[in-house]
Amino acid sequence: MSDGGSATQLKITQARSAIGGKPHQRETLRTLGLTAIRDVVIAPNRPEIRGMIAAVAHLVTVEEVN
Repeated sequence: MSDGGSATQLKITQARSAIGGKPHQRETLRTLGLTAIRDVVIAPNRPEIRGMIAAVAHLVTVEEVN
């Protein structure tokens, strides 16, 4: 069952603390499922996820995985 999109997923790792960050950045990390440094989540490669990553790009590292 394919959705017609790309099959790649994103491995998102929190690299820096959200302490001292703006409230919307902390909430974005929580929405992505990241709560502590070195937390890792696998998320679909979708525009909404890419937008959230862009908002907290200075706090996370991102890799594409299959």
